[in-house]
Amino acid sequence: MAYKAKLKEFDDLLQQDIIDLETLKTLSFRGIPDDQSKRPLCWKLLLNYLPPEQNEWKKCLSEKRELYKHFIKEMIVIPGSKESSGDVTMGDHPLNINPDSEWQTFFKDNEVLLQIDKDVRRLCPDISFFQQPTEFPCKDIVNGEDGKRLHSRVQRSVLKCANVERKGLGITKIALLSKKANEDYAPMTEGKEAHWEVVERILFLYAKLNPGQGYVQGMNEIVGPIYHAFASDADISFREHAEADCFFCFTNLMSEIRDFFIKSLDESDRGINEMMNRLLNQLKVCDLDVWLKFQQLDLKPQYYSFRWITLLLSQEFPLPDVLRIWDSLFSDKKRFNFLIYVCCAMIVILRNQLLDGDFPSNLKLLQNFPSMDVQIILSKAVELSQSRCFKMNTH
Repeated sequence: MAYKAKLKEFDDLLQQDIIDLETLKTLSFRGIPDDQSKRPLCWKLLLNYLPPEQNEWKKCLSEKRELYKHFIKEMIVIPGSKESSGDVTMGDHPLNINPDSEWQTFFKDNEVLLQIDKDVRRLCPDISFFQQPTEFPCKDIVNGEDGKRLHSRVQRSVLKCANVERKGLGITKIALLSKKANEDYAPMTEGKEAHWEVVERILFLYAKLNPGQGYVQGMNEIVGPIYHAFASDADISFREHAEADCFFCFTNLMSEIRDFFIKSLDESDRGINEMMNRLLNQLKVCDLDVWLKFQQLDLKPQYYSFRWITLLLSQEFPLPDVLRIWDSLFSDKKRFNFLIYVCCAMIVILRNQLLDGDFPSNLKLLQNFPSMDVQIILSKAVELSQSRCFKMNTH
């Protein structure tokens, strides 16, 4: 009965002509129902992709989806596809040093594409979803020139571009998830494409459209759960456009957390180090014994919470639990303050083991968080957020 009542609350709210976003945040914070397409629709609203006015949805979706088609046609450059006349030296060619050369763009793009391709082939290796074919392959890609299939451009290349990786701060664990990922995540035959290929295209276009930031390792772990939710939508009219809708929701989300991915901002009051310091400060107030233990062991937050915060905990829990956590994170009225609560709750829940442990055992425990009911963690996070001893520093 409680679940049915919850569904009715969402139904009543989502049928309004103008969605009350504050009420939506309140409901979604407690968890969005897994069925009846509730989560994909709520996330589109919470991530500011859809406006609250229902009568504007059709126009908004149509414009964004057409824009995405335009991005695909304009930004996946295939050198030599345009005919040139006369002397080849007058046209474009691989040795052309002109920065406007399509070949120069192609080579530069491939440096980034190498890392994207490597990362998307190991998305959620514990489930088969991303290796399965999508119902709605992009016809312009799968039925077009072979060069438009991004993986084909780099599949025989050796990764040389390391500037997109954040080494030494824990995020590189994602590189160790599946040693056979590149073998297992095989491309589809002509006319088909796997979900991981779609995610690869989303990330490639994002990097192209955001040259100041580009692609950074770990972004694949942010886009993955969003795409999974949208591509699993029970409503086929939305599922058909999962790629475009995911692209814009991911872009909106990245506009809020992009500072976590910019290495030059690590030491600023907007960067990832500031978030890790906030977590440590809150732990000191909330559980002084654990904080003192960490100080004694010199167990710095960089060793465990860098990945937690940067990837919004997407690497610490199974995908269904990540979706549930993100319901609360996207509904956070102070936007990602609750992420600090959840991280602190994870530590507090393990306090007895942490107080008894040494540096190696504690680091291993925090970097490989034990399996448990995610609701236990979320309930503890809410408890901490409501406690007088757990005051957030607002900025």
